[in-house]
Amino acid sequence: MTSPLNEPDLVLRPYDPERDREAVRRIWREVGWLDKEDPPADEYIECGRALVAELNGEAECLVLSAPGTVRYLNDDLPFAAVTGVTTSRIARKLGLARRLTARLLAMDAAEGAQVAGLGMFEQGFYNRLGFGTGGYEIFVKFDPARLNVRRGFRVPRRLTVEDAEAMHVARLSRRIGHGGCNLTPTALTRAEMREEKTFGLGYFDGPGGALSHAFWAEPKEVESGPYEILWLTYRTYDEFLELMALLKSLGDQVRLITMREPPGIQMQDLLDQPFKLQQVTRRSPFECAAHAEAYWQMRILDLPGCIARTPLPGADLRFNLRLHDPIETSLEEWKGWRGVAGEYTVSLGAESSAERGMDNSLPTLEASVGAFTRMWIGARPATGLFVTDDLSGPDDLLSSLDDAFRLPDPKPDWDY
Repeated sequence: MTSPLNEPDLVLRPYDPERDREAVRRIWREVGWLDKEDPPADEYIECGRALVAELNGEAECLVLSAPGTVRYLNDDLPFAAVTGVTTSRIARKLGLARRLTARLLAMDAAEGAQVAGLGMFEQGFYNRLGFGTGGYEIFVKFDPARLNVRRGFRVPRRLTVEDAEAMHVARLSRRIGHGGCNLTPTALTRAEMREEKTFGLGYFDGPGGALSHAFWAEPKEVESGPYEILWLTYRTYDEFLELMALLKSLGDQVRLITMREPPGIQMQDLLDQPFKLQQVTRRSPFECAAHAEAYWQMRILDLPGCIARTPLPGADLRFNLRLHDPIETSLEEWKGWRGVAGEYTVSLGAESSAERGMDNSLPTLEASVGAFTRMWIGARPATGLFVTDDLSGPDDLLSSLDDAFRLPDPKPDWDY
């Protein structure tokens, strides 16, 4: 049984590199983030916000966030990405990660972030901080020689970590759609490019010779694969097709490539005899297949701000919203931002708004902030969330919300 936490020995504070570097190195080894004796990348830790929970004089929990934007239809909203939550072996089940992440989000919200996102290790934990699960991402495993691409490719440039700044600029200027995320600090891209065995190929067709389209890959086994495409950057679909043709050229040697399906693209359209390949490669080390995962989550940090930037020209809907936000219980002594719980009057249309207070003549929607965020971002419709999540209201209102939030599938297209 877990012993009671001795509160006087617990301090939640900003990360101090001189004081905490070795402790964080130990935490990362214990959770499997470090395989070698290399110290953590201070640049990665310090590129955004970093907080630690100090227990008995040592940092035993570290949480990180980075600033960026998230695309909502044609607008970019201020975004905070939780890029790391790690707890040492001796500090589990003490609530440190939950409390520290809540404080991190409160600080990011106070500085203007309207939406937050993270990649979850398992469903349920971050729901306690108001996060709701996003849509499914499709991961495709295919033989690159079977790519059915009728376009040539030019000789690419070899990319290394020395090209991190150019790669980061290319990522920020890539083609994105609804739900697409951009994280501002270059250090995030540089840290991923420093991973062992990773490599990139690309083309410098942008303004002034800037990197325009490229991929960054991690071979699990260099000679034959599989190769995992960690990210693709391109501005036009012609550039995307050139990258696909370039991947096809690797098929003389590489037997399998794994990649996340790009926004707006169905990879099966570009594969020759995909079902036959699934059958003949089943249970082999180079099995061709596709699978879906819903592993990212988001939550609204500023409800009036988000609704004000939600243009729904086909909608004409007003309703009361009674919103619940569980994060408040994790912010105990915090005196600033404490979530978005409360009662609102919401108007949806070409111009939308959310104002404090309720109108007794209107129907009422009750929801957790996580469930409401899922509806708002377009991950799931209101009628579906009524069945599986914390969202309820009159049938007519739920149907009207389904009609109002007819949005493209949200695709962050940037893992964090």
